[in-house]
Amino acid sequence: MTRTRLAAAGAALLVTGGAGTMLVALVAAPGPWWQGYVSEAGTAGQPYAVAYRCGVLALALGVALLGWAVRPVRREPAGLLGASCLAAAAVLAGTSGLVPCSNRCPLPPYDPVTAADVVHGAASVLGMVVLTGAMLATRLTATRTATRRLAGAALAGTVPLGGAMGLTMLLAGRGALGAVLERVLLGVAVAWVVGTALLAATEAPVSPAREGGRPGRRRGPG
Repeated sequence: MTRTRLAAAGAALLVTGGAGTMLVALVAAPGPWWQGYVSEAGTAGQPYAVAYRCGVLALALGVALLGWAVRPVRREPAGLLGASCLAAAAVLAGTSGLVPCSNRCPLPPYDPVTAADVVHGAASVLGMVVLTGAMLATRLTATRTATRRLAGAALAGTVPLGGAMGLTMLLAGRGALGAVLERVLLGVAVAWVVGTALLAATEAPVSPAREGGRPGRRRGPG
């Protein structure tokens, strides 16, 4: 197995483990696990806050590793876009894990917020936006049919869910609808990252010489 395919396999393991840790911390927290923002499991005073944040950091590392694994051999701008979006999403996810929000994760315009709330909220929202950009870049530039189809399916779920989530946060604030939308949206995102990583881990490598002989041919899905 090449280093690239090994990195992709590692990305799948890290994202799966990180997301699983986050889910366990969320379910084990007091109160129904399907209510409130997911990030509330990582706030100060929650019994598994540290585990939750570690899960976020593991997920961020996995996304960064996937970005490295799918970088194009010949560094074409179109191919680099997907890898760059994954790298940016990893940095933003790591920021949201390192800077937890305060109790109940308040967000404007309905609640008074702290600086940490603003940083955490902005990192979380922007992280999902750039991850959607990575999906789009993968859909447009990936050479493997399964990778393109997976990205298309993820986009079909992420765009409407993200739009509905944004409108809910702006018009209604914290509530049951936003909680459900957030969990489904995160589930789609994690499934896409893990699926793309597994496909990259099983894709036959493309040599630079072969790459040069076929314009637009790329090694990774991003």
